[in-house]
Amino acid sequence: MAETANPRPEDEVVEIARDLIRIDTTNTGDNATAKGERAAAEYVAEKLAEVGLEPKIYESAPGRASVACRFPGADPARGALLLHGHLDVVPAEAGEWTVHPFSGEIKDGYLFGRGAVDMKDFDAMLLALVRDWKRTGKVPPRDLVLLFTADEEAGSDYGARFMVEQHPEVFEGVTEAVGEVGGFSMTLPNDLRVYVVQTAEKGLDWLRLRATGRPGHGSMLHDDNAVTRLTRAVANIGQHRFPVEMTPTVRQFLESVSELTGVEFDPENPDEAVAKLGPIARLVGATLRNTANPTRLDAGYKTNVIPSTAEAVIDCRSLPGRNDELEATLKELAGAGIDFEYEIRQPGYETSFDGALVDAMAEAIRLADPGARTVPYMLSGGTDAKAFATLGIRCFGFAPLKLPADLDFTALFHGIDERVPLSGLRFGVDAMDRFVSKS
Repeated sequence: MAETANPRPEDEVVEIARDLIRIDTTNTGDNATAKGERAAAEYVAEKLAEVGLEPKIYESAPGRASVACRFPGADPARGALLLHGHLDVVPAEAGEWTVHPFSGEIKDGYLFGRGAVDMKDFDAMLLALVRDWKRTGKVPPRDLVLLFTADEEAGSDYGARFMVEQHPEVFEGVTEAVGEVGGFSMTLPNDLRVYVVQTAEKGLDWLRLRATGRPGHGSMLHDDNAVTRLTRAVANIGQHRFPVEMTPTVRQFLESVSELTGVEFDPENPDEAVAKLGPIARLVGATLRNTANPTRLDAGYKTNVIPSTAEAVIDCRSLPGRNDELEATLKELAGAGIDFEYEIRQPGYETSFDGALVDAMAEAIRLADPGARTVPYMLSGGTDAKAFATLGIRCFGFAPLKLPADLDFTALFHGIDERVPLSGLRFGVDAMDRFVSKS
């Protein structure tokens, strides 16, 4: 019987991404309703074991599972490289989509589904890459630690943070890490493609505000109303515009874009330059300052009863090193009689855009897409990198995708009809092969 030829990683990446999307790993933030992470971890572990790697599944709570393994490299004396992705996804309402969000449908050259860009595409790239290397006998230049986590979408407590705190042995010798959200292409006004490498991300400061007052009957005069006090605080915070504070990463990004495009960059008015960047302006603009957006309100139980308490939740994102400054401003805006309690408080992270690993990224992109450039940027959201950084690991976002110039890619994160170009997936495997080979 003739041997079956090894599948090409450019083809296998599509099938693996489809398989992962079809495993509903919706993370609601509640252990009772989150689902699918164990099934996804078992799928990943099987794919790794099939080619001779030795994965292990780590369960932080029933069903909340991550999987890790080490791929020995040619020079074990060098610091290991962590390649990581998360398996969970945010919820999706099927009625809002043109295809079912967990169908993994392929249409018009795109793979549709929740997680297609956040981040089962990169999970699939990593799996397709290491499976190809093991089948063909290719050895990485240094040890690779592969980690696929649970719970990234709800703060990482049951995933990356659990692994860091309870299983630090997994990270033995790791000096650098590569994960989301970076490596995707952005077409500038002069049709030059740049690939943004994440070297920084804002802090995650999910804050609960609580006002207390004297309860009473809704028909009477009342001068100690918790709802009134809370809504005044929420309005003050929601309407506040924080001042511009450019970090080294954001300044370098804008200076690089200005140099490449000729678009004038005035350090005193960076909003003007950002406004000319097209769809990515939303993401970059949010990295110029701290932000605080009210997202939930909760008060009362009956129309004619003035409640004794009222609560609000604020989604705050602080620039690296600015979380204390953010809190002081919010307390001033909220005024007296408002208690603060953090649901999640994770400081931002920033590293420099230099070193051999950054050079390897740049070379991989130049070879995969001649003429393109890599530039650093800051993510306005957060990733598992914050957990790994606590171990002294230097973290980057580099999940390479070559994207159509007219695709509003940043809108697809947690968006309706989330999708990734099939050509982008295949490009990503090729670019990651070049990058890891030189890492």
